[in-house]
Amino acid sequence: MIKIICVGKIKEQYLKEAIGDYMTRISKYNKIEIIECAEYTEMEEKTILEKEKIQILKNIGERDYVITLEINGKQTSSEELSKRTDNIYLTHNTITFIIGGSHGLHQDIKDKSNYPLSFSKMTFPHQLFRVILLEQIYRSFKIQNKEKYHK
Repeated sequence: MIKIICVGKIKEQYLKEAIGDYMTRISKYNKIEIIECAEYTEMEEKTILEKEKIQILKNIGERDYVITLEINGKQTSSEELSKRTDNIYLTHNTITFIIGGSHGLHQDIKDKSNYPLSFSKMTFPHQLFRVILLEQIYRSFKIQNKEKYHK
C-alpha cells in the first residue's frame, strides 16, 4: 500500500482532476490513499510545525517505510526511485510519503524518516507537488512492470 500524508487541502479543480487521474492509474498496481492534514496559518512557525507534526504522526503506522519530501533530501532518478520502492516492498507492506506545508516538516518527522527525498532544490507549491509525486509513483510502477510510458 502507498500512503501520502500531506498538509493542506486541494482547492483548484484542475489539480483535483489530475490527482484523481493518477490515483486511478496507480490503483491498478497498488492500493493508494491520500491523507490530508489541516494547514495552519495564523500562528508562529514553531507552533504550526508542532500542530502539523501531531496530525502527521497519528497517520504513520509502526511498520510503515517513511519517505519524507525535503528540499535537502537525496535526489534520485525515476529509475532509481522505481528500484528503491520495489525493494522496499520486500520488507514493508506500506510506503508512506510525507509532504509538509509551507514551513516544511518538523524535525521529529524528519527524524522518523527512512529516506529523505528531494525532487529538486527548487521550491514547489505543495498542492502542485502532490501531482508531481503521484506522477512519479505511477512512473515507478510502469518501470517496474516494463510497460510503455517511461521515456
